[in-house]
Amino acid sequence: MELRTRFLPRMLNSEVEEYLRHNDIIIVPVGTVEMHGGFPLDSETVISEAFALRMAEACDGLVLTGLPYFYAGATASGRGTVQVSIRQGIDYLSAIAHSLLRQGFKRQIYISFHGPAHMTCSPMVRDFFDETGVPILYMDLSMQMGRSAKDLFRSFDDFHAITVGAYQIMGRLEDVPLTAEYSAPHTQSCAGFADLFGLAYQSAAVGYCFAEPQDHMPTTAVPDEAARQALADQGAELIGKLVERMDMPRVVSQLRELKAYNDGAGEKYPWMPSAWNTRV
Repeated sequence: MELRTRFLPRMLNSEVEEYLRHNDIIIVPVGTVEMHGGFPLDSETVISEAFALRMAEACDGLVLTGLPYFYAGATASGRGTVQVSIRQGIDYLSAIAHSLLRQGFKRQIYISFHGPAHMTCSPMVRDFFDETGVPILYMDLSMQMGRSAKDLFRSFDDFHAITVGAYQIMGRLEDVPLTAEYSAPHTQSCAGFADLFGLAYQSAAVGYCFAEPQDHMPTTAVPDEAARQALADQGAELIGKLVERMDMPRVVSQLRELKAYNDGAGEKYPWMPSAWNTRV
């Protein structure tokens, strides 16, 4: 079917129901609102939303936007940062996932570009499977960059380009301010604890906060509109290339195949939570 928009909140209910007659894919960008150098506070939300749109276009999915308030982490020292606990985020996201399943979205994909987001998304995804028997997926976009596109990302300048490109994709390029104030190199004030931070995956090893606003983070200079547009074009192209390498048609196909595989395992081992909870 031809869609007027892929963003579920912008659709009519009748349009969603028509979509669900032939497909069941929804991509959920999980964001944050936190201090981010010379970029707006919602920059990591916007990056996830832009990726979600391109991913949905690649696999005929919809996108559920409007989820910017989750665990921010060490940036809570910034007064613009909205900090929600990990437990609260898990419960909220779980409620959304259960609603989406009742609505008919059997293939759900949660994505984030925010480093600590795995602490919210991964537990929810695993518990959801035990509760419903339905495998839903979490994709860590920063991990995808390191795994599938090291050749595309040679420096932090490419990361900053992705940020600006995401705002362009979402029709919000002018929200990126013209400034060079935050572009000076900076060594994080907590760098002396890197050995501790490296003992578990991304921000999950130990509690800490950033003592200086510059710790998150120096951002590339955007001195004028021409520089902003050049960054946006570069970043939008990088997002497109990375999504292409993700091979979203294969991802959503595997989700369907995994459901059948899990159902077979449930018949064989009915005491597994995923089998037990769907039969009682």
